[in-house]
Amino acid sequence: MEYILASASPRRKELLERVIPYYVCLPADVDESIPEGIPANKAPEYLSLKKARHIAKDNPDAVIIGADTCVILDDKILGKPQSIEEAKEMLTCLSGKAHLVITGCSIVKGHKEITFSEVTEVEFYPLTEQEINEYIATGESMDKAGAYGIQGKGSLLVKGIAGDYFNVVGLPIARLAREIKKL
Repeated sequence: MEYILASASPRRKELLERVIPYYVCLPADVDESIPEGIPANKAPEYLSLKKARHIAKDNPDAVIIGADTCVILDDKILGKPQSIEEAKEMLTCLSGKAHLVITGCSIVKGHKEITFSEVTEVEFYPLTEQEINEYIATGESMDKAGAYGIQGKGSLLVKGIAGDYFNVVGLPIARLAREIKKL
């Protein structure tokens, strides 16, 4: 059976290898804007299914895996920062607070679809302006939702987590493996 990951994320690629050793990556080039009326906590599922369906159109016999991760603070999605100033703003907002990291996953094969979300609560230490600036200087924050990566130097910002660590990295692999078996 052919498996396709509808993502270009190097973190997702690395994690998926733990579940499926052989697969193809075909990033889904889709509009990632969220329609009005979809709550922040449902946005990751919406986007993961949109990505998986997009790739499935041209690959009806393959198993397509789509994923999308959102960092949510006070019902507001913190996406990938578009500037250093935006990254500073996000990290300042996260400082000393708990937030949610939700990864929506969709598995599509033909007309069968499984979609689910995994939720992890992440708490940050209170951060000084110097700590924020030093972290941003690493370059890690610019391509990650919420302006941090828990798997790198961003781990030094995290006081604790409740839930699946791999979900925060970008793919809840234990749950994904179980859902793939259901298909």
